[in-house]
Parts: sequence; structure tokens; C-alpha cells
Amino acid sequence: MTTLNRDEFVHATNEWKTYSEKYTDIERLISTSDVVEFNIDQIQWLRDKNKYNQFCVEVGVYNGSLILIFCPIDERGYKIQEDIYPFSPLSKCGGDIRLVETKEYTVVKHAVLSDDLRKIDDSADTYFPIANMPMLEQDKVVEAIESWRNEGMDWFYNECQKYNRTKQKNIFERFYVPSEDLYPPKANLDKFICSFGLKYSEIFQQTLVTLIFISFYKPENLENGVGMSVEMTSNTYDWAKPCPPICKLPEGLGS
Repeated sequence: MTTLNRDEFVHATNEWKTYSEKYTDIERLISTSDVVEFNIDQIQWLRDKNKYNQFCVEVGVYNGSLILIFCPIDERGYKIQEDIYPFSPLSKCGGDIRLVETKEYTVVKHAVLSDDLRKIDDSADTYFPIANMPMLEQDKVVEAIESWRNEGMDWFYNECQKYNRTKQKNIFERFYVPSEDLYPPKANLDKFICSFGLKYSEIFQQTLVTLIFISFYKPENLENGVGMSVEMTSNTYDWAKPCPPICKLPEGLGS
């Protein structure tokens, strides 16, 4: 498990704050096609430490790479001071990421028989939970990831330009993630792959960066369908909230 000590943690997060002020520095640091992977040891560490209904993912720079750092939160909403903090770097993905989402629908079949028992009509109606053609959560995930890949650097450029004019920072320094993501309904969680995404916020009236957690399971626990790659079956989870601008919890470390 790769970790930072407390001094390295503080230095890495401060480094990202410095890097995020200049677009040219960000451009050298980030590839929008890269992802971050957390293994089960890092996930279990966070499970054991976190006491709140959210956990924190701090952004840092360490050894010239962008990193994401797990940071647990106490019952009051403060980040917990730890001797070590697990982290993973932004890097190339080791293979394809297959997203799978299952939805249940009601299918009503109609059949009409004539008085001499011949079938004269046969039809089926599908009733969706919300609308006739619902947009699955998976579709939103793919759209956000593709938007990040294609327009992520434009987003950084725009935010850096605004910062140069106003000195008001809007580039994320950390993300807050629902703790339920640490306890997916299926057993034998193996790892998380995290991708950035771009998603428009109606409340803030602007496009925000989010973190999308994709869970992967050990092959022996998966139900395998015809033509489905067992290793790549996955579920997507909640959208992480960026801070800034969504900074509802205390910024500093607790005691």
C-alpha cells in the first residue's frame, strides 16, 4: 500500500494548490485519458478509519505526478489526523473498462384468440420505471468521462483565466464522496478505478469536475453471461462533489 506520512501529505496538497494556479503547469501534469486505481488494502484502511457519512479524497502532487489521497473524516465532519495516508497516482489505465448496468422493466404481453381459438393479435408493451426511454446512470457516467477526456483541459484553461482576472479559485482541491461507496452491495470488492468527469450543475450554473468511482470485483464472485468478460464487469457509484465550490465540511484537520 503506497502511503504518505503527515508532512508529505501536507506538502503534496500544497503543491497541487500551487500547480492549479497556472495552466501551463496543469498541462504538464495531467492527461485527461488517465485514471487512478485504489486497491482493496487502501479501501479497507479507509473503511476502518472513516467515521462520517462521507470521506475525503484530497488532490496532491508527489514526485511530479498528480495523486489522489484517501483522508478519513470523524463524527463531527473534520478530517482525521493520521500518521499515514494511502494515495495513488494518476496514470494510464491497464485495460478496457467495461461498465455494466441492469434495469428491470415490466413487459405486458397481449394475445387475442378468436372464437375458434386462432390467434388474431399478439403484441407486447414495455413499461419503464420513469419514462419511455430513460437515460441510465451508466449513460451519464460515460458522457461525463468522455466530456472530461475531450474538454477537460479547456475547463482548466478557462478556470485559470478566470483566476488570473479575479484571484478567485474554482479548481478543485479535494472531493467528498458518500461513505456507502466503500460498502457496495456485492461481496468481494477488489479495487476502485477513479476517473474524472465533467458534469453541469444547475445549482451552480456551471460545469464542475467530479470523480467517478468504478468498482471491480474478484472474478469468482461474478455472474458471467454469454460473451461477457468476467474481469471487466463493474458497477458505477455516486458522483463525488468537488471542493471548491462545494465546501460544506471544515477544511482543516481535527484533533
